[in-house]
Amino acid sequence: MANVKITDLYDLSHTQASVYLSKFSYPWEALAGIKDAILEIGATLDPELYEKRGEDIWISKSAKIYPNNYIAGPCIIGHNTEVRPGAFIRGSALVGENCVVGNSTELKNVILFDNVQVPHYNYVGDSILGYKSHMGAGSITSNVKSDKTLVVIKSQDKSESFATERKKVGAMLGDHVEIGCGSVLNPGTVIGREASVYPLSSVRGIVPEGHIYKANGNIVKRV
Repeated sequence: MANVKITDLYDLSHTQASVYLSKFSYPWEALAGIKDAILEIGATLDPELYEKRGEDIWISKSAKIYPNNYIAGPCIIGHNTEVRPGAFIRGSALVGENCVVGNSTELKNVILFDNVQVPHYNYVGDSILGYKSHMGAGSITSNVKSDKTLVVIKSQDKSESFATERKKVGAMLGDHVEIGCGSVLNPGTVIGREASVYPLSSVRGIVPEGHIYKANGNIVKRV
């Protein structure tokens, strides 16, 4: 059975969205309410630790915000996180502590757990990235199917499927996931904890916990 529940993928102690996410069984169920969750969490943040910049934007006073980027609300940026030049945060983005949002990286409707790195030329939309997950340079989430139909998440052998009832679903990366440079995570990709993806891969479906995605049909257990 595919281990794709929130409790399978994430340690909720590493995100400010823990209470919100705990309401759901599957991570894609949380995508619809990220905006409202950020607004609710933002209203509770300590003004001694967070500066409110613009409408519905809360940025930790210890965060490093470089010049020449764009940040739209609602958005929370956690302690000691870096937002580097050229970053484009379109809104509905909850970015945890000790994260890196890199040059030319675009975020939209996402939850990034603590210590996530999206440091170089990444697009992350309608996605949830777990603790210490890392997307290599140029790797992106594709969040809409080419035919614009609703996203269905499927196991690699097609024996299990999960209807999301959403047109936009990016990737759900578990804790400690590593995505190789130049990879595309197709709509509805779920990567289990401690799994990794080879560079230049086109991934779809579910990659089990502790496995390595080398190519379509070639997924091996990490040793």
